[in-house]
Amino acid sequence: MWRRLPAADRWVLRRLGTTEARFLRLLPPLGRAANHGRLWWAVSALLAATGNRRARRAALRGLISLGMASFAANVVSKQAVRRPRPPLELTPVARRLARMPVTTSFPSGHSASAAAFAAGVAIEWPLLAAPVGLLAAGVGASRVVTGVHYPTDVLAGFGLGVGASALSTWWWPPTPPGPAEATLVAAPAAPTGEGVVIVVNSGAGSVSDDLVELLRDRLPDAEIVQPGDGADLADVLADAARRCRVLGIAGGDGSVNVAAKTAADAGLPLFVLPAGTLNHFARDLGLGDFDEAIGALQAGAASQVDLGCVDERSFVNTCSTGLYTDLVRYRERWERKLGKWPAVLVGLVHVLRRAQPQELLIDGRPRRVWMVFAGNGRYLPIGFAPTSRPRLDDGLLDIRIMDAEHPFARTRIALGVLLGTLRWTRPYEGTTAAELKITAPEGVLHLTLDGEFTRVDPEVTITKRPRALTVYRPR
Repeated sequence: MWRRLPAADRWVLRRLGTTEARFLRLLPPLGRAANHGRLWWAVSALLAATGNRRARRAALRGLISLGMASFAANVVSKQAVRRPRPPLELTPVARRLARMPVTTSFPSGHSASAAAFAAGVAIEWPLLAAPVGLLAAGVGASRVVTGVHYPTDVLAGFGLGVGASALSTWWWPPTPPGPAEATLVAAPAAPTGEGVVIVVNSGAGSVSDDLVELLRDRLPDAEIVQPGDGADLADVLADAARRCRVLGIAGGDGSVNVAAKTAADAGLPLFVLPAGTLNHFARDLGLGDFDEAIGALQAGAASQVDLGCVDERSFVNTCSTGLYTDLVRYRERWERKLGKWPAVLVGLVHVLRRAQPQELLIDGRPRRVWMVFAGNGRYLPIGFAPTSRPRLDDGLLDIRIMDAEHPFARTRIALGVLLGTLRWTRPYEGTTAAELKITAPEGVLHLTLDGEFTRVDPEVTITKRPRALTVYRPR
């Protein structure tokens, strides 16, 4: 079979050379547009300009995959195979490129880049698979129509490109398409907002007068509280909880953290409006915008979720100490521009250069560690930078520890993250538990609870309150 491929390649080129179909005239300009990746950079710019998080992730994964495929095709494979280009006489003069390539033929670098970009985009946003895939197919076909590649060159390029995009998921896992699961329960429906008190944190990332107007329009009977400068959010929420049947909060994860504890302690359902910068908890609930949150409240759709606890404090997402605390700050500063995983990788290099390990007692055992992480529920992926969780009510703490005792621990951690092999690296430990005790022998312990940096007692116990919070979410 393999011996017949060169003859089949030439047969296809000869048939194309005698075909005068009009659509073939469209392909050479498309191929030229893809020179040096210009077409894919333009598509990426359009996706980024939408402001949609998924679109930006899709563009970034597409470009990263393109870079990997281009290197594999043009630098590695072409030098290894060194197949000559097709003979010019197989292609009509009118279709030939003005400047023929001087590199070898196998595989097609244009096709590899096109397929890598299209597959990378499709991994993050499957809805774009057809239109971007059609563009990629057109670019690949143009290389055969213009006579600069054999069909098998293009097919090999497509395979290489798809493989490069699949490889990108090894160290940058794709974002799960749906929200986290949790037990559905009935909660008070409030079509007009009667009995609802909503505390709007004006310092949150996306709070504006438009949000307040939207709430007054959609929930005319709700009470809206806007704390003044210097007001203690915990006191404002506690006061609101004494006179409502549903407690609402408009803010980011830090605000939701305070509201969640207040609502759980008072036995009230929580109404979350995603008005922060990143809104991790709201995204896990499936609350993509204000309309979805209001619709869930009006319909009485809710779930019971777990709360993490650090003695008297609570967290809805994560609790950590050590370099993860610094990494969270760095990642959140750059996540909107770079995407979560690229921001993590850049931040990791930055943080590891400056961080110092901590001397702690963990469950009574002396440890020297770079990081201790506790997630409210089991997070994915396994490794350094968890991004999502399948359930919000599994009753577990996701414990991850980076040990500093092993030789070259800092270098091994960095390489493990970059290569996607951290889970098998000896300095990394991952498990689940119902409780974790941490003691700082030096008397100073700082934790990050849902992105908020705080000093706590030098001896703390991290536990769970299973299904302690009822929160509105779309069904």
